[in-house]
Amino acid sequence: MPPKSVEDTIEKMRKGTAVHFTDLANVCRHYFGEPRIAGSHHIFKMPWAGDPRINIQNEKGKAKAYQVRQVIAASID
Repeated sequence: MPPKSVEDTIEKMRKGTAVHFTDLANVCRHYFGEPRIAGSHHIFKMPWAGDPRINIQNEKGKAKAYQVRQVIAASID
């Protein structure tokens, strides 16, 4: 199966469809660069003042729904 494009993943995220963790991580890398990894946490720095972060975790291959919503709010909206 070919890798999903960032646009395809964003479309799924907006629809509220379950997203694979690797797809969410690819969206985050596209918008925020490479993460700092601490255990199961992939931490992406935001380019805004105050040094905010997005923290995503792999839960049995899927992205956590609340983390998907955070990424949408931070990168797409």
